Amino acid sequence: MGPLQGIKIVEFSGIGPGPYCGMLLADLGADVIRISRKETEGLQNKFDIHNRSKRTITADLKNKETVKELLKLIEQVDVVFEGFRPGVMEKLGLGPDECFEVNPKLVYGRMTGWGQEGPMANLAGHDINYISLSGALNSIGRKDSNPIPPLNLIGDYGGGGMHLAFGIVSGLIHALKTGEGQVVDSAMVDGSLSLMSFFYSMKEMGLWEDNRESNLLDGFAHFYDTYECSDKKYIAVGSIEPQFYSELLDKLEIDDKQFQDQHNKKIWPELKEKMAAKIKLKSRSEWIEIFSDSDACVSPVLSMEEAKKHPHNLSRDAFTNIDGFNQPNASPRFSITNLEIKHNAKPIGTDQDDIYEEFNLRKEAFIKN
Repeated sequence: MGPLQGIKIVEFSGIGPGPYCGMLLADLGADVIRISRKETEGLQNKFDIHNRSKRTITADLKNKETVKELLKLIEQVDVVFEGFRPGVMEKLGLGPDECFEVNPKLVYGRMTGWGQEGPMANLAGHDINYISLSGALNSIGRKDSNPIPPLNLIGDYGGGGMHLAFGIVSGLIHALKTGEGQVVDSAMVDGSLSLMSFFYSMKEMGLWEDNRESNLLDGFAHFYDTYECSDKKYIAVGSIEPQFYSELLDKLEIDDKQFQDQHNKKIWPELKEKMAAKIKLKSRSEWIEIFSDSDACVSPVLSMEEAKKHPHNLSRDAFTNIDGFNQPNASPRFSITNLEIKHNAKPIGTDQDDIYEEFNLRKEAFIKN
């Protein structure tokens, strides 16, 4: 099931954002065949969520006979994507030119940190490096702190895997309409810049200071931040609009007239201290009870274990238990094509024989020493 049912995709094994892209496409119903190095055959943890719902084979990419068979496989699929440094696939004889020669309608996805071109294209890097060049990293944290790494959500996952998945699906639409394939160059530095678009816009309009904890959405405003409760747990407050802010003050039983000047940035630090003292008087559960069914935009800050048990997540089946692994469910949701996670990650190489037969590949080309 899923809107991408019938789409066949070859993923050259990598780490992080590439496999996450493949997971998203597999979640949407695509048949994703992951090609891993021969020396990793048999290795796989079923809890590696990146590789759920994928089929898996191994291959020696330095073996010319194997590469010939892989090109035969690529001739029969809709998408190929890889996450190597620029030029690696070309050296292996599996670059875009070779692949388009056998499959002109192919969408060829490329995941890198710095892109296929530019002075840094061939340098190593990680999420923290890519988002440091986009302005994202410098914008996150408190005034008196170093910039804080926001996990690897912005570069690897939002600006990387999801960015590439969006590009691949867009390329697929073009290929289906025109019969013309193309390369999708997804660079994490570009993707994280795209995620920062709104803040560049705000800065250009004079509505954003280029300093940490100085703005509406970066923890400076007293009505948009996290607060510690009496039990050392936290609540998140996002009461931006006046009607929501009014309800926040009402539920907190704050009648200090200073709070009526909501958008006066000069007094935000003072108002934050007063709010923090008020919120510290009760436990998180007490505050959540007070704010239940409220439009004040107040919610508990949950741990990952707590998130699995929250009533809203439970009611929406936001998590699904597959073979003992309670994991985030596939999304987004569709009204007709229901998504289904087929299985957890399989041991690498599990589907060798089935794929050899389905795509008429020579088995001996893969097992030759």
